[in-house]
Amino acid sequence: MADITHLFPGGFRPADRPSPPPPEHQVIDAMREAGLEPPDHIEMDGKIHRFRSGTKGATGKTDKPGWYVLYKDGVPAGRFGCWRAGVEVTWRADVGRDLTAAEEAAHAARMAEARAARDAELERTRQAAAETVEKIWHDARHAEAAHPYLERKGIQPHGARITGDGRLVLPLYGQDGNLSSLQYIGHDGAKLFHPGGKTGGAMWIVGTLDEPGTLYVAEGFATAASIYEATHRPCIVTYSASNLVPVVGTLRDRYGQTQDICIVADNDTSGTGQRYAEQAATAHGARVILPPDEGDANDYRQAGKDLAALLNPPHNSEWLIPADEFAKVPAPISWLVRGWVQDKALVMVHGPSGGGKTFLVLDWLLRMAAGGGVWQGKTIKAGEVVYLAGEGHHGLRGRIAGWKQHHGVASLDMWLSQGGTDLNTATGLKMVQESIRALPVRPRAICVDTLHRFLHGDENSAQDTKTMLDACSRLMDEFKCTVILVHHTGVSEEAQHRARGSSAWRGALDTEISVIPSGAGKPIEVTQRKSKDSELAAPAWIELQKVEIAGWYDDEGNPATTAVVVDGTPPPSKDDVKLAEEIKRMTDAWWHSGVHLDDIGRPYISRSGVADYLSAGEGLSENTIKIYLKAGSKKGFVHALEDAKVIEKHAEGWSFIEPVLSSTLMIRRHER
Repeated sequence: MADITHLFPGGFRPADRPSPPPPEHQVIDAMREAGLEPPDHIEMDGKIHRFRSGTKGATGKTDKPGWYVLYKDGVPAGRFGCWRAGVEVTWRADVGRDLTAAEEAAHAARMAEARAARDAELERTRQAAAETVEKIWHDARHAEAAHPYLERKGIQPHGARITGDGRLVLPLYGQDGNLSSLQYIGHDGAKLFHPGGKTGGAMWIVGTLDEPGTLYVAEGFATAASIYEATHRPCIVTYSASNLVPVVGTLRDRYGQTQDICIVADNDTSGTGQRYAEQAATAHGARVILPPDEGDANDYRQAGKDLAALLNPPHNSEWLIPADEFAKVPAPISWLVRGWVQDKALVMVHGPSGGGKTFLVLDWLLRMAAGGGVWQGKTIKAGEVVYLAGEGHHGLRGRIAGWKQHHGVASLDMWLSQGGTDLNTATGLKMVQESIRALPVRPRAICVDTLHRFLHGDENSAQDTKTMLDACSRLMDEFKCTVILVHHTGVSEEAQHRARGSSAWRGALDTEISVIPSGAGKPIEVTQRKSKDSELAAPAWIELQKVEIAGWYDDEGNPATTAVVVDGTPPPSKDDVKLAEEIKRMTDAWWHSGVHLDDIGRPYISRSGVADYLSAGEGLSENTIKIYLKAGSKKGFVHALEDAKVIEKHAEGWSFIEPVLSSTLMIRRHER
């Protein structure tokens, strides 16, 4: 290593690191950074200590939701938090140097001890809280409808009670059916949970399960009360969005898979309510209803909207119709790309990375957006296009510009997204829907390129796949359009002809298309793997033709280029290649034997002429030649040429009868 100390006047010495403050000061600063008011004095004795924490809702000196367990020996460290605020922090003092391996191990052991102490104290706290809330709930009087909070929300008490200071109080029951905590609601709507009580997985029911029917689930009491009053069906209160998942899980386990569970999510700006509702619905098989306007179901009702209609859409008496009547109505298939892409269908086009799948789909959609056209002799209808592009925007810009130049197109009825989004979440779907609604037209096709960039979760998960398929269905239903998913194939050799991820993708598709590259400079095969409502289309072949984009240059001044899709020529099959080899062998034998003609002027070669060529020209043995020339022998090349109507038996040999080949041989014979 080079010595660079001579570069520094007066010699080099590292800057002195300031000594860290005492551990007690450091942990106090850490508590304040976590939003807690630290105690006046810190004990670092390895025992759990309680303090008031300064969090909202403290009622007196005995109310101490804050806690800490700190160790001073060795490297000072520990944990602290607040049960009311849901804060928990692992802390370690800055000792002004890196820790040794032994110190790191000792720190890990202490953290385990601190967690155990925390858990034990939490259990004691919860037990004490359970006893306290039981008494408070028992002594509280029943609320009346005149309570300011109930009046403001326009709801009835439904069993809520009132504390001595006038606050509304609501119960939280755990999975064991025991009261675990209380929620207090002030006149101003401020909500607090009883300190130390367990709230995770706890719930309350507004109404009773008196008869079969829908069981609603909502976050807040006012929301649940509004739902019950609008539907006369029971509604479970979870008290928080994060509690939706465990509570719905408990309900599903308790009432079974046949119970209709409907989560009425809060339509909040952050998307938290929608996100947790979708998670609970996906994990435990529930429905989700979201108010169309920002707010919850109570806000919707308070705004004068018909909450009952939102939660219970009117029954459609025409949903079931007689089969005879159904069959009377002609329903020919409507195509966007005839034989390949149906109208109002879910289509997936998949292929390996860089294999040309985006070029193909883009060519289809650009032809649609340009007013229609023809692809591989198949008609493409005109229509508006929305292209949800999750990646490669710079390259996509060039591809579209190059396509327009190559086809002489001036304008397109097409709109592109500026990035990806989690389409299978309530927030992402809502953004896409609202963006499309704002367009002056409704799209005929929506493309999602690539699926991976718009999927929240795992493409191998059946649950995540379902939420994505549901999102696509929502788009198809609302805009009466086709949705095209562009997706990758698997990595392994055997997975190159199927979409990557869950098998649920293929089951839900109307059409599945593979794009199969053959190698650089070779044609690309386009094959239909599934066509639900029609016969599979014959494979098509395309090529990518290089195009220079007029007026576009890279940063070195070189012309910018892209590629456009053009019709390709199918490569010869193995049988075609083999037949071509056999034809060449027979024509070589004809030239070798003296270019004779039969009695009607056709190119002719005798049996002995063929045998002589195979012996002298190819060095075959006498036995092999006999097999090749044996009448009807499928091992012989002569039999293959007879089947292909290239030659036919004549006299003591064979005449060439394929018109083009015969004419070519005669011309070349004449030229010689």
